[in-house]
Amino acid sequence: MKKIAGRLLIFAIVLGVLYSLAVQRLPGLIEARLNTTHSPPPYTISTDAEALHNSLFVADMHADSLLWSRDLLDRSSVGQVDVPRLIEGNVALQGFTIVTKSPRGQNIDQNSDDTDRITDLTIASGWPLRTWNSLYERTLYQIESLHAFAKASNGQLRIIKSVADLNGFVESYRPGEPNVAGWLGIEGAHPLEGDIENLQRLFDAGLRMAGITHFFDNELGGSMHGMEKGGLTAFGKQVVTEMQALGMVIDLAHASSAVIDDVLAMAKQPVVLSHGGVKGTCDNNRNLSDAQIRGIAKTGGVIAIGYWETAVCGTDAMAVAKAIRYTASLVGVGHVALGSDFDGSVITPFDASGMGQITEALIAEGFNPYEIRLISGLNTVRVLRAVLPQI
Repeated sequence: MKKIAGRLLIFAIVLGVLYSLAVQRLPGLIEARLNTTHSPPPYTISTDAEALHNSLFVADMHADSLLWSRDLLDRSSVGQVDVPRLIEGNVALQGFTIVTKSPRGQNIDQNSDDTDRITDLTIASGWPLRTWNSLYERTLYQIESLHAFAKASNGQLRIIKSVADLNGFVESYRPGEPNVAGWLGIEGAHPLEGDIENLQRLFDAGLRMAGITHFFDNELGGSMHGMEKGGLTAFGKQVVTEMQALGMVIDLAHASSAVIDDVLAMAKQPVVLSHGGVKGTCDNNRNLSDAQIRGIAKTGGVIAIGYWETAVCGTDAMAVAKAIRYTASLVGVGHVALGSDFDGSVITPFDASGMGQITEALIAEGFNPYEIRLISGLNTVRVLRAVLPQI
């Protein structure tokens, strides 16, 4: 019996060591395959573009960086976003968006909610046991992670929860100085787990933006990639009403056409598309129609153009600029923004340190410096000021 017990102990120790090694290495190996760029840093742009870019207040509405097991305070050779690369790319304000569930075989046309790849990743990454079977707890854990990064950053990373926070950061921000700010959002509101009280709890924890759906239909309504693609449910309408009362940005990325219509009919504040494209330059099920673009703009909101091929039908910054030009021509330059989808399992032209390429492409597309300032960040700041709680 002693021999058996000893062998079991050795076996348990070996399993523990193997799990520890997996936690250290496996998530990084997965991310190294999923979050890549078409060209590696360092990135160069023209002298004129660099001078303009270095004077901008740049805001990016969407990055899924909290999903991955990296210290965002350290510069990494893996993934697309960390604080050092944001600073190098002169990104002042970053939307940190939280992913909690992703179906196997994920595609832009039709997915069920029967499977989930994120469960495997949470286990492999050594996340707390409470996150393994709860989408709500996965959200809280990622919120806690960003707060921990901010606390350890010596002031280099701040978290925006209110207009007062935002105004204070905007007024103090100086391009080139080592400081950035972020706000928290979620990809789809399924982490509420059908309980409206969870919305208040997540708001209290710091959440300030929420999508209705992600790649599958949920309790709130249909996804543009779901099975039914229906409109808002009664619960979905309750959540939209409460989000507007709390001061949370409503994100229509991934929402079905019916959900978009339902939200726009209820909107009393600017709503956004935090990352995506437009059918006018890239016609597929992932992207917005002209009518949907006009509907979002009518609320005072913005369409944030993404950087990956499905969004813009191209693999360089000029494809992004062309989608921005199309949208601006349709609804005005005041309703376009940037929404990279960095670290969202997509290939982008560059990482966060190469954001100057967007500025250079916007110049080439014929935008003037004032318009570029709006697109690069001031439109996003305007929407946040209009929606977030004052204090």
